[in-house]
Amino acid sequence: MIWILYNLFFPVAFLFMLPKFILRMARRGGYRRHFEQRLGIYGRSTSAKLAEGRRIWIHAVSVGELFVALRFIEEYRKEHSEALFVLSTNTSTGHALADQKMDPCDVLIYFPIDLPFVMHRVFSVIKPLQVILVECEFWPNMVRQAHRRGIPVALINGRISDSSFKGYMLLRPFTRRLLEMINPVCVQGRQDAERIIAMGARPETVKTLGTAKYDLPPPAGDADAAARAVLKKISVSESALILLGGSTWPGEEEALCQIYKNLRPQHPELFLVLAPRHAERRDDVVKTLQAQSLSFVLRSRMSGGSEKPDVLVVDTTGELMNFYAAADVVFVGKSLCEHGGQNPIEPALFGKPIVVGPNMENFPSVVDDFLAAKALRQVADFQTLEKNIEELLANSVARVQLGTAARGVIESRRGVINKMVGEVGCAI
Repeated sequence: MIWILYNLFFPVAFLFMLPKFILRMARRGGYRRHFEQRLGIYGRSTSAKLAEGRRIWIHAVSVGELFVALRFIEEYRKEHSEALFVLSTNTSTGHALADQKMDPCDVLIYFPIDLPFVMHRVFSVIKPLQVILVECEFWPNMVRQAHRRGIPVALINGRISDSSFKGYMLLRPFTRRLLEMINPVCVQGRQDAERIIAMGARPETVKTLGTAKYDLPPPAGDADAAARAVLKKISVSESALILLGGSTWPGEEEALCQIYKNLRPQHPELFLVLAPRHAERRDDVVKTLQAQSLSFVLRSRMSGGSEKPDVLVVDTTGELMNFYAAADVVFVGKSLCEHGGQNPIEPALFGKPIVVGPNMENFPSVVDDFLAAKALRQVADFQTLEKNIEELLANSVARVQLGTAARGVIESRRGVINKMVGEVGCAI
């Protein structure tokens, strides 16, 4: 009865959300391409590749989970070189990055709509050896279809946020039945383990391994040079102090612009780089910059050289890591004006001093690790954000100490993905 209710409710909910998806397609552009895959319809080349052999299906929602999935595939192949994968993602940004970075022997698809007939078709085409979910995307018809066919389902890098936990507990009759079909259930921290057991997972299947995001690949050796080449085109000198807002959300660009204007008299060569979380927000960011009377260049529209603007807006995919490498101080977004927070591990890979706002609910164990090691600064509001940025810009020794501590946290916690590969086991 529960599944009948879900399959009656989900199509209605999807129809209500359809205008939002259509708006995203119009704004992002990438959603139109291969949209038929969301209905389990694949073109000739994709179908032919899927027919080459049975594969492990790994699902990563968006960019953050995608990097975990790619690292998992890489480590899995060290043990099982013959393994083939299907990688699915929900977002066009994640899809574009996966297309650039994944092994050409693997197959990339958009995640299909979780309707019974769609999932039946997809499983009949893919015939997966195993299904691996990254973090916590519990799609009932996907999990049930795998269970019916005797296909094992595993969860890696599981994380249960405060808001998700409340929602899942309200739906515990659903989540309990789903979680009983997943083994192993690999989670990041003790709180995640307690929550997922409360949601209905069998305690003996739950493994607390730490976060796989510490196992991001080492940064590219040319990352700094790539960013510097872009900055040189817009006449930003090598000696300039770079303040970077990474993965910013609405309101945070305005805050950083105001801080930049306030601190520029003390630091005449200070330069601001803004990388909004979603590139399609460029028009909103432009309006903010115009309201702040700041000159700017959009990375997506750069051609030749130009005079130095006040701000560079990185509205492209896949370049944020390069600018982390070149930054002197990094603010990690979705933490000041929004709730959740973005990944502080990425700038820490480069040994950069990191400042975050009060709202880092998406990375509680990571922030705890960093704070315990005095490896980032967490601020309460705009005023303390400005104060901390001002202190770091004025003190190169403090910047080095904070960045070195951040990189040390990562080095001391690597190896989680190897543990996950061991727990998931061989499906070949």
